[in-house]
Amino acid sequence: MGCTWRGDDESMGEVAALFAGDRDGEVSTPPLAFGEPTYVRALEGLFVPWSADDAPDPRLLVLTDDVAHQLGADPAALRTPAGLALLLGHGVDGTVAQGYAGHQFGSYSPRLGDGRALLLGEVIDRDGRRRDVHLKGSGRTPFARGGDGKAAIGPMLREHVVSEAMHALGIPTTRALAVVATGETVRREVPLPGAVLARVADSHLRVGTFEYVTKTLRDRDLLGRLLDYAIARHHPHAADADVPALAFYEAVVAVQAELIARWMLVGFVHGVMNTDNMTISGETIDYGPCAFMERYDPETVFSSIDHGGRYAYGRQPLIAQWNLARLAEALLPLIGADAPEAAAEQAMAVLDTFPARFHEHWHAGMHAKLGLTEGPAEDEALVEDLLALLHAQGIDWTVAFRALAATARGEESVFAAADPWVQRWLALGPDPDAMDRVNPVVIPRNEVVEDALTQATVGDLGPYERLVEAVRDPFAPRPADDPLTRPADANAGYVTFCGT
Repeated sequence: MGCTWRGDDESMGEVAALFAGDRDGEVSTPPLAFGEPTYVRALEGLFVPWSADDAPDPRLLVLTDDVAHQLGADPAALRTPAGLALLLGHGVDGTVAQGYAGHQFGSYSPRLGDGRALLLGEVIDRDGRRRDVHLKGSGRTPFARGGDGKAAIGPMLREHVVSEAMHALGIPTTRALAVVATGETVRREVPLPGAVLARVADSHLRVGTFEYVTKTLRDRDLLGRLLDYAIARHHPHAADADVPALAFYEAVVAVQAELIARWMLVGFVHGVMNTDNMTISGETIDYGPCAFMERYDPETVFSSIDHGGRYAYGRQPLIAQWNLARLAEALLPLIGADAPEAAAEQAMAVLDTFPARFHEHWHAGMHAKLGLTEGPAEDEALVEDLLALLHAQGIDWTVAFRALAATARGEESVFAAADPWVQRWLALGPDPDAMDRVNPVVIPRNEVVEDALTQATVGDLGPYERLVEAVRDPFAPRPADDPLTRPADANAGYVTFCGT
């Protein structure tokens, strides 16, 4: 089998000791108390100590109370001046900018990192899970590449509302604890009011973190420590495998296959699936030029910088597999340094399971959306034929499945009961009530999102707050004339931006 990384007893023991407190279920005290900084203690070489910039006139725009509660914090305390200072990273000791690299649109960028972000600290939440609290837009760091390190209100609120929608839809995601206006102006195409986002994640370890250590730093010892840390934090079962690096890799492939399938099932388009935006934990991260597809078209692209459609809706599974191949390359020294060809074959065998894993989650999800149990091969063809029908007729993805449930009840719908495809589907006995439990009424409709962000940028948070309230309850019936239930005229022409 060759040389495989298992970590020596001392190093693995040190990592285990760092995480020992996780099992104690300790809860932080208000306003927000940080615990053991395991990332900093274990991974010297993967961060730079750094502090957030000052904010001349801070103002809290949103605070996600249930996230605060989950962290063991008191939302009221976070709304005080001391809490506001904490949410901006002021007076917090030990903040660091994390280092990572990444393939961006297929080309390797050897040193990316937190150019405008900081890791505030780690908290053990009410379920005993270790969580990162992280800032975005807090100012330039040594990883910045010419930008100002700041963020504007609109993009930070976009990340908040879309991550809230994803959470309500049951999709693993980072969440926004708060968005704070800084009182300063940031320069983009036009001057915009600045803001800082405080977000919470299981961690911020990325595929690009491993690439940075292997391809940029070329540090074998640090790579071993990073693997031990990632296993202990996210996939502890891998520690007992014959080849921990390979078992870890398989775990990441598995969680990413399920995550991408969940994206596809709700029509989510990430927009910038670079390897630095793919987590080891299986959470959705970095909501930049993201949006939800309205009319079904696998070529749907929203990002202003995705000129070739690399990250189009229908290409997301292929890109995820491509990204995971880059993770395999980074892990090869730990899978089998003495037998690189055998190590590559082992990693490739795991990577080759991605399509089947994705397919399993995708088709199970589609059967649920169609109110069907797993059944005959006809179900497979039924799904493919439905996609062709939706594409040919330009039917809205979200509306389609609620409309089908109405058809199954004999109600008026965009689908004629006499349609040959509908007849095939009805013959399988779909359960419309089960469909309504998994198919949302509400998604963050692009025009509604843009209007709410525009109004919030000029000081009116009312439309934004109503939007957030709606996406947090996506399965509840709403009036037929509600803008959040109406499909757009077309996807064409809608463009999103990273906000950097």
